Amino acid sequence: MAPGSVAASWIFPHGMGMTSEIHFLLHQAMSSRRDDLIALTQDLIRIPTLNPPGENYRAICEYLDARLRSSGFETQLIRAHGTPGDSSKYPRWNIIARKDGAQPGDCVHFNSHTDVVDVGLGWTKDPFGGELEDGRIYGRGACDMKGGLAASIIAAEAFIATCPDFAGAIEISGTADEESGGYGGVAYLAEHGHFDPAKVQHVIIPEPLNKDRVCLGHRGGWWAEIETFGEIAHGSMPFLGDCAVRHMGAVIDKFESDLYPAMAARRTDMPVVPEGARSSTMNINSIHGGQNEQAEDSTALPSHCVPDSCRIVIDRRFLVEEPLDQVRAEVKELLDGLKDDRPKFEYALRELNHVLPSMTDRDAPVAATVAEAINSVLGQEAEFVASPGTYDQKHIDRIGKLKNCVAYGPGILELAHKPDEWIGVDDMIDSANVMAQSLAKLLHAPSK
Repeated sequence: MAPGSVAASWIFPHGMGMTSEIHFLLHQAMSSRRDDLIALTQDLIRIPTLNPPGENYRAICEYLDARLRSSGFETQLIRAHGTPGDSSKYPRWNIIARKDGAQPGDCVHFNSHTDVVDVGLGWTKDPFGGELEDGRIYGRGACDMKGGLAASIIAAEAFIATCPDFAGAIEISGTADEESGGYGGVAYLAEHGHFDPAKVQHVIIPEPLNKDRVCLGHRGGWWAEIETFGEIAHGSMPFLGDCAVRHMGAVIDKFESDLYPAMAARRTDMPVVPEGARSSTMNINSIHGGQNEQAEDSTALPSHCVPDSCRIVIDRRFLVEEPLDQVRAEVKELLDGLKDDRPKFEYALRELNHVLPSMTDRDAPVAATVAEAINSVLGQEAEFVASPGTYDQKHIDRIGKLKNCVAYGPGILELAHKPDEWIGVDDMIDSANVMAQSLAKLLHAPSK
């Protein structure tokens, strides 16, 4: 859609009308910041905020602090003392920046996590190089979600420059530990009142759900460790012991024959993407049995022992239609059935964490506004979706009691956590434009 081709009268209620001129000015302000957006994204990628263990959280907060202060925001750095992983070596640092408008009004908060997952194998680019090639910026976290963070900053700066007399406030946060549950980030901030609905009215989380989608929420998650037990013995005489790994094999076999088909048959009415996530799913995150693995620099041979313990960690994603108690019970019933049928079978089941599904109504103010902005900027109807995995909306919803929250940002969902992760520059520009248009409606902003 050509700039200014739509008279975006939807931007102001009560007949005030945002003229096509303002639409054009926001578009122009975004286009003029293209090089700045690229450089900002590259700078963020080049700060390796790996989680675990939680590296360089302070460094990225200080970088954002300098950037946002220079744009007129008031900032505060907040350490999440005592949260999982927080230590003197790896402190959990967060930043919240706020810019108040010329008159009272609602507050729109952009929340992005600053942590990234392990690099993994298979890269052909420098994971922390921020290389620009053919309109794509490569690096760990480019898509998930430093590109979204950069887009939200550019959107806010362009909007403030274009509409300095806006009503209300804009907040931007960079938070820790989303990739490991968000307890040292958004959960901590929510517990301390930073997402109180009396203070913040609209939240946009720039997760990479594709630039033409509004994400309303996510499935639930249940994480648990299962351990099977045996008896140690000499590996040449396994009949004198009891192999815990074989017992775990029976567990996995039961998962394959009973649990996985049952989960695949369930379907949700939530608009979860991709299609495979419309059903219940479960991943076996890890498995370990017997002796601890040798250190990488060891050349010693392993001893010959029957393993007396085997552990797996399961990652069960469940639907809004499935009660959490049912999710727990069906795994326990499967294990109890093996205990009844399999000689010497003993197990322990330990819950590691759980997250309930979250869903915002598509008619909620922030959801409807972002959808309208997508239509205005991209010239197409927005798709309302839900995420296969959880993200920090869970804490804003459950702890902060703030329901008016969506995820919207640039990036292709399927690239998250993959080798050669990238973000498209054009997609970031378009998403930033959508964010700026959303600010214009929610903050009733006249142009200068």
